[in-house]
Amino acid sequence: MNKKNILQEFSPLFEPGTVAVIGASTKGGALPNHFIRRIREFGYSGAIYPIHPSAPEIDGLTAYKTLADTPLPVDYAYIAVAGAQIPAMLEAVGHKKPGHVRFAQVISSGFGEVDEGKDLQEQLVSAARAGGMRLLGPNCLGIYTPRGRVTFAEVGPQQVGSVGIVSQSGGLGTDIIRRGLARGIQFSGLITVGNCADVAPTELIEYYFADAQTKVVGMYIETAKDGRRMFEMLRAAKAAKPVVILKGGRTKQGLAAAASHTGSLAGDDRVWVALSRQTGCVLVDTLDQFIDTLLLFQSLAPRAQHPTQRVTLFGNGGGASVLATDYFAKLGLDVTPFGAETIAALAALQLPPGTSITNPVDCPVGTLQQEEGGVAEKILDIIYASGRPDALVMHLNMSAFVGRTKPEVLDNLVAAALRVQQKYPGQAHFLLVLRSDGEPALEARKRAFREKAVALGVPVYDEMSNAGHALAALRQHERFVYTRQ
Repeated sequence: MNKKNILQEFSPLFEPGTVAVIGASTKGGALPNHFIRRIREFGYSGAIYPIHPSAPEIDGLTAYKTLADTPLPVDYAYIAVAGAQIPAMLEAVGHKKPGHVRFAQVISSGFGEVDEGKDLQEQLVSAARAGGMRLLGPNCLGIYTPRGRVTFAEVGPQQVGSVGIVSQSGGLGTDIIRRGLARGIQFSGLITVGNCADVAPTELIEYYFADAQTKVVGMYIETAKDGRRMFEMLRAAKAAKPVVILKGGRTKQGLAAAASHTGSLAGDDRVWVALSRQTGCVLVDTLDQFIDTLLLFQSLAPRAQHPTQRVTLFGNGGGASVLATDYFAKLGLDVTPFGAETIAALAALQLPPGTSITNPVDCPVGTLQQEEGGVAEKILDIIYASGRPDALVMHLNMSAFVGRTKPEVLDNLVAAALRVQQKYPGQAHFLLVLRSDGEPALEARKRAFREKAVALGVPVYDEMSNAGHALAALRQHERFVYTRQ
């Protein structure tokens, strides 16, 4: 499908003008009632049509007996009733008003993920297709689209961002939104697809590729029923946009879990490893790695002409630096000593005893608090000017500053790093690691730092290992694009 057609087909899903809700109760406690409340609180301004066989209104909204009775066509229908009722419901609206519903998302379970529901799922798909609508699910949770002001999640950022997600798991989709919010990720959309009975992940990925708002694509997937199409689409894209895949069911036990979760036959893990190598998509192992990698691609622009390899570590904590050096090396990243010119220039600063200037650059708090944090700018300026790293990871153990420095020292350190970054645009990727011990006041300050940094395009991580995995993913992407040019 060409770019124009895929945008035309799926834009109403991401920006629906009308939403129908099936399954809401007059008592207000059902899941669809919560969905109505959430999208209203989220700022949805389009028409909301509760569907109920007898009630004149639901939650203050005029209710309609069937989907076919709504005054305007339905862009998106949210359906959470007993599964056995749904095929006839879709068939009826299709018979009376073909094409009246564009997308129907079935939240209900009991379909293809269990043996006794496979026939029912086939009936569901046939009814949707006969009615001219596309089917999402079944066995999922909903959609989250800040640009359309529709959300199934209780909490989520309202800003329209650049991270587009497809999740075969509804619960994991919720985790991605909530954890993404905490880490500073802003989404262009997140669609849960459950059993993928009709709309496939590949179609949504194709939409994200065509969508100017989306900068990076993330996917949690347990199976690809149209695996050949996925491979060909990703290969044809040539990693123009980074794709991050969290794959469920990569072990024998995981295969069994996936089969019972969404009815998926997940396939051989070697196939997914080969897919990553041949298409440039990044395969990660954990939800944290997934979030960390998406954050990096949201914040930093890959440099295919100069793939990331040499990394400088700068901050307080010698032991943390040594461990990070080992860890980065295992990931294929080099934390190697500076050349003589850089070391001589750093030595000329006559920094206090205990400061290491070879890379990693380890500075005790006593060093970093000089000039109320301004000394960092001098150090970093030398590193950028002659050391010329591909990436610089600044790490601060925030606990070490408490009670020993003025509150503004931490702010000054970060501000100094950002000034140097601006002085040498495009030279090095800059990542910030803010380590803390969980003390509530410190965590609150860390959250404030994170918000400021992410707003300036700086990804912030909790530990060096998080930053390392994200950088390794960036390196993989850059190297793939470089070799294909």
